[in-house]
Amino acid sequence: MTTDPHAVTAAILVIGDEILSGRTKDKNIGSIADYLTAVGIDLREVRIVPDEAPMIVEAVNALRARYTYLFTTGGIGPTHDDITADCVAEAFGVGIDVDPRARAMLLERIKPEDLNAARLRMARIPDGADLIPNPISKAPGFRIGNVFVMAGVPAIMQAMLDAIGPTLQTGARVISETIEVGNIPEGAYASDLASIAGAHPGVSIGSYPSMTQGGFLNRIVVRGKDAAAVAAARAEIAALVARLRA
Repeated sequence: MTTDPHAVTAAILVIGDEILSGRTKDKNIGSIADYLTAVGIDLREVRIVPDEAPMIVEAVNALRARYTYLFTTGGIGPTHDDITADCVAEAFGVGIDVDPRARAMLLERIKPEDLNAARLRMARIPDGADLIPNPISKAPGFRIGNVFVMAGVPAIMQAMLDAIGPTLQTGARVISETIEVGNIPEGAYASDLASIAGAHPGVSIGSYPSMTQGGFLNRIVVRGKDAAAVAAARAEIAALVARLRA
C-alpha cells in the first residue's frame, strides 16, 4: 500500500528490561494499535528498548522526528530503573524537576508523611510538559511536543490513552475486508495474489494462515482508506478464490 503523505502517523516505544527478558508479556502494543486504527492514525513502527538511557534518548529523538506522534510506555515509576522521564527531558534538551501539579496529584492518594523521595520520582516532569491524568494510581504521565509518555501497567496506560484520545489529530479510518480462502494452500494463489497487489498499490493485501484441528485455514485481508479501491481489490481476490475452488 502506498503511503499517504497526509496521513497521521505514530510509533510506539516500549521501555523496559522486563519486556525484553520475557518476564513481563507486553499487552500495551495491541491496545494502542487497536485504538489508533479506530481513529484513523497509522501505526508505522514499534520499538522495544532496555532501561538504558542512551538507547531511550536515541529512540525518542528518531521516532518523534519521523512520525506525527510517539507513544511511550514504561519507566515512569518510583524505582532507580524508571528513567524514562529523565531520558525524554534529555531528548528535548530541557530540565526536569518535581512538578507541583504532579506532586498535588500524588497527594490525592498518598499521605504527605508517606511522600518519600522514591515516590516523588513519579512527580518529576520535564520542563514545559503537560500532564496526563491517572485516575487509578494518580501518578501522571505527560506530553511534551508530539511525545506522550504513559505508564507500563496496562490498566493505567489505557486510562491515560483514553484521556489523551480527544486531543489527537485523526485521519481517515482504514477499511478492512476479509476473504475466507479455506484450505486452499497459499502456494496455489501466491503468484496471482502478488499480481493483484501490484495492480492495486493503494491498498494493503495480506494472506494469513491459521492452524486448526482440521489443518490450515487461510484468509486474505484487504485494507485501505479508499472504499472503492478496497472493493475493487476484494472483487478480484474473490474471483481468484472462486476459480481455485471450481
